[in-house]
Amino acid sequence: MAEISSNGHHVLNVKDGEPNQNSSSKTNSDSGIPCVSVPFIQKLLAEVLGTYFLVFAGCASVVVNLAEDKVVTFPGISIVWGLVVMVMVYSVGHISGAHFNPAVTIAFATTRRFPLKQVPAYVLAQVLGSTLASGTLRLLFTGKQDHFFGTLPTGSDMQSFVLEFVITFYLMFVVSGVSTDNRAIGELAGLAVGSTVLLNVMFAGPISGASMNPARSLGPAIVASRYKGLWIYLVSPTLGAIAGAWVYNLIRFTNKPLREITKSGSFLKSLRRENSG
Repeated sequence: MAEISSNGHHVLNVKDGEPNQNSSSKTNSDSGIPCVSVPFIQKLLAEVLGTYFLVFAGCASVVVNLAEDKVVTFPGISIVWGLVVMVMVYSVGHISGAHFNPAVTIAFATTRRFPLKQVPAYVLAQVLGSTLASGTLRLLFTGKQDHFFGTLPTGSDMQSFVLEFVITFYLMFVVSGVSTDNRAIGELAGLAVGSTVLLNVMFAGPISGASMNPARSLGPAIVASRYKGLWIYLVSPTLGAIAGAWVYNLIRFTNKPLREITKSGSFLKSLRRENSG
């Protein structure tokens, strides 16, 4: 989702066209985008592990809540999803970009901020991580604790389709802002993305399940062999993420630093001067 180095800049070229100075890079011949020298297999492993822990923690909160008389509570489930996204972004963002989501990977590729030829491998890694996590949960919670932790529409299919589109648009819009704009504060990318997920789950979870992620829905569906409404969670988040990425690109009207295009950047400094005076 947001690839961050120790100094807050993107390792993969999604900010200002320059690779991280602390690592060697090479240019992708297809897209012209500098690529990190970290072996590609390590990136794929990071995506598998990141998606695994994302789905494991988030879906485990759903299962435990259903099996143990609502002990986690719905707000608790929302917090778990937001926190696990945040910690995994900070954990492996510098390795793979911390997408964990086929919709995010595809959206970045459509805006030429991710190598197109790497998309299939990333998507397969994400689906594998989600399926492995779902299988683990299926083994752990059996009998009376065996509950479906996938995503299903509670209303009409169209209602969930539109809702998934909107919340994934919102998520990708935030991701694009904090991870591809050199005027954003890179160190807070994980917090911003995790908070967005938390907010989306809070209001959309009871209606559509707030998937925002085809891999999150596909893994549990494969393990449980329950595919009702799955097309919604494959198509809608993908379209929403692409739209969110392109709309942010439309409003990215300049590459100038924020202080050069608005006076708001000096607001805190002016307060300090007033207080010191």
